[in-house]
Amino acid sequence: MFSLEELLGQQQGSEAVQQISDNVGAEPSAVNSAIQAALPMILGSLASNASSTAGAESLNNALEKDHSGSILDNLGGLGSMIFGDSATPREADGGGILGHILGGNQGAVVQQATNQSGLNSGQVAQILMMLAPIVMGYLGRQKQEQGVGADGLGGLLGGLLGGQQAAAAPQSSGNAMIDMASNALDSDHDGSSLDDIASMALNYFKNK
Repeated sequence: MFSLEELLGQQQGSEAVQQISDNVGAEPSAVNSAIQAALPMILGSLASNASSTAGAESLNNALEKDHSGSILDNLGGLGSMIFGDSATPREADGGGILGHILGGNQGAVVQQATNQSGLNSGQVAQILMMLAPIVMGYLGRQKQEQGVGADGLGGLLGGLLGGQQAAAAPQSSGNAMIDMASNALDSDHDGSSLDDIASMALNYFKNK
């Protein structure tokens, strides 16, 4: 399974998990389980999006405009940026990011992470809204450090998912992580109103 410790490094990954746990009010072990369920699906969806020229250009533009990676230096303030009373900056707009990445498959990701972690769907929705800006910030920083353009994003994401061969054709069963993500996302065809992660998270806050 994939974790934030593997993505960001042990120290920063642990800090991120602790911050998410504090905001959600759940044990770090349960939060980790939810992240390990959701992260491959988020990265797999990004890789699938980046497999087309238009999708890669769109992702590249989003990373250049809104995701420099600076959010990784302010993990302690991430919860207040996302769930505070003031306007949410674009780099921390977890609901908007997830909507672009996952589209109507948001409910499937929440369900998978809920089943694996034992947390309720409102808590998982909050976790995902904090996870998405972290992932985009990490990608933005890697893009800068490696000098990657739109045509290299598939390779960057394929490498993160564990197989460079999938980068050239993420939709081609070349990578088990992407296949797993695709299968999980494709299973959701119910058109559920719970597919809006932002609404799920905010409703949980109101009912606490």
